Amino acid sequence: MKKLKLLFTLVLLALLTTNCEKDDLCAEDVTTPMIVLEFYSNSDRTTLKPVTNLKVTGLGLADSLANFNNVSKIMLPLKTTEDATEYSLVLFSTSEALKNENLLRFNYTRNNVYVSRACGYKTLFQLDRTTPFVLTDIAPLDNLWIRGISVEQPNIENQNETHINIYY
Repeated sequence: MKKLKLLFTLVLLALLTTNCEKDDLCAEDVTTPMIVLEFYSNSDRTTLKPVTNLKVTGLGLADSLANFNNVSKIMLPLKTTEDATEYSLVLFSTSEALKNENLLRFNYTRNNVYVSRACGYKTLFQLDRTTPFVLTDIAPLDNLWIRGISVEQPNIENQNETHINIYY
């Protein structure tokens, strides 16, 4: 009888431990991806052109984004509860008084995917086929500083590839 109880206890313990996850940490590569933008020269659309004195603000987002200086690639979060996210992209010349602000809205559909018990869900995005973005000049007299945009990858499933090219 004692051997039977011991065997039952060992089997129960084995079943309980095999159903647990190894840890409750969630790797960064399985979280909701951000949209990746690369900046290129408008005159030579194959040459990366680092952007200087760029301030990006997400409209309606809880977190404000930092200023970007001398970078040719940035990553921006998309809203996981709406099908559009708007950003104000302000390019400063020599001082904050000389600025050119463009408004860029990304239109997309969302797909929530279950990752694991530790990670929960992540959201994947698909840019809209007909209108993936809308570019607006805040002050039309100063003209758009963004001269062109191309969608390189409409499926936003990871941050290892460029999704949007911006030409200026």
